[in-house]
Amino acid sequence: MLDAVDLPPVWTIAHMALAALVAHYFSFDLGVLPVLGWVLMAVAVALTVAAALAMLRAKTPVLPRRNPSTLVTSGVFSVSRNPIYLADILVLVGWCLAIGQPLAAVLAYPLYWVLDRRFAAPEERRLTALFGDEFATYASRVRRWL
Repeated sequence: MLDAVDLPPVWTIAHMALAALVAHYFSFDLGVLPVLGWVLMAVAVALTVAAALAMLRAKTPVLPRRNPSTLVTSGVFSVSRNPIYLADILVLVGWCLAIGQPLAAVLAYPLYWVLDRRFAAPEERRLTALFGDEFATYASRVRRWL
């Protein structure tokens, strides 16, 4: 039951809700920055879609905590080992700008910490166990985040 809600989008939405709560009490007139926020969120969605499609084409699970059948290293995975988690952080930062609360973007760090510790690190241990040297070579070439 807990695994059903312990997913990266749930953590991202929780952080977005906290940012909205902060913005309710303290918001700023940011001029054009809200537009930048929406653009950043659109880029993040495109990044997520590109990563998910690459994983689906490789016939490997998109959901965390599943054992992958293939090591995906091309497309957006050639720039970041965790493009979907990176996109989650970009969504949060974009949201903070869009709602007029740039200070709430500090919530990106706790979200990064949760995504890194609860999802990325365990996934990389599984990838190491499943793909060994192939994953080690990939990890030496491509950064975990950016």
